Amino acid sequence: MTIRERYEQQEFDILSPLATKSQNTRGRNKPAEKCSIRTEFQKDRDRITHSKAFRRLKHKTQVFISPEGDHYRTRLTHTLEVTQIARTIARALRLNEDLTEAIALGHDLGHTPFGHTGEDALNHLLPGGFRHNEQSVRVVEFLENNGLGLNLTAEVVDGILSHRTVCDPNTPEGSVVQISDKIAYMNHDVDDAIRAKILSPGDLPPYLSDLLGQTPSARIDFLVKNLVENSTEKIALSDDVAQTIRKLKIFLNDNVYVNQNVKERQKISTMLQLLFEYYISHPELLPTEFKNRFSLSTPERIVADYIAGMTDRFAMKQFSDIFIPSVWEV
Repeated sequence: MTIRERYEQQEFDILSPLATKSQNTRGRNKPAEKCSIRTEFQKDRDRITHSKAFRRLKHKTQVFISPEGDHYRTRLTHTLEVTQIARTIARALRLNEDLTEAIALGHDLGHTPFGHTGEDALNHLLPGGFRHNEQSVRVVEFLENNGLGLNLTAEVVDGILSHRTVCDPNTPEGSVVQISDKIAYMNHDVDDAIRAKILSPGDLPPYLSDLLGQTPSARIDFLVKNLVENSTEKIALSDDVAQTIRKLKIFLNDNVYVNQNVKERQKISTMLQLLFEYYISHPELLPTEFKNRFSLSTPERIVADYIAGMTDRFAMKQFSDIFIPSVWEV
């Protein structure tokens, strides 16, 4: 018996009957040799963390655009926070931690530069719209590994696609990541908004501290425990807590996400629009790996893929190189 086979047997012995077992995976689009040590979901986790798209997350905005301080979240630190929360919940519920971890690590691979401002810009430019969860699937199935994709299992791809609430995950582990994403970003966005002086502690609605706790760590602790205690037949928060989370999302939309420097957001939208239009008109200037895909997708789709994969600073450099005159040396 190999180490992998021993792990697979342990999943049946230890995990909940509701947990997704790696031996029962629906498989990959392309057959792949099994590892003697790692389960299929462990292989997916490793493929994601070694991908170029994962490394780029450290230079992508989470919420606050080009912040001056070192302590604001990036898309990478957000991903790690989601992963930590999701693994804690999965372990408590005896679900498959490896599957949960792989989904959480990959859930935002398709996010644009400049956070939701960048996503909104591409959503207006790309025919049919742009949604970062769908782009994350496109990254792992088509864009990574020079167009070969990461060839992940169906369960991981499903969890990545359905981490937004517009979709229902097909595994309990996917549901854990979906809710963990909300727990993470709603709490750290409050924390970062106070650090940025967009909010003061006194601005927070009373229901937030009254029900969930006084500090970000206390609120995360409360929400994790509430989810674990209420996830009997399905993965869910209690009704009153779920309602509070919905109210908090509205509060953040009204007071944080649209309250950032409007002028800077407009600059970003204009910058990405100009880059998009420029590469549509000059496709020969795209990197070779993108030029080679014109027989597979529309020009708009390929240019959106290229821009979505940029980090904040790379997008600004491309804009500067293309549109800002250089200093002439006489």
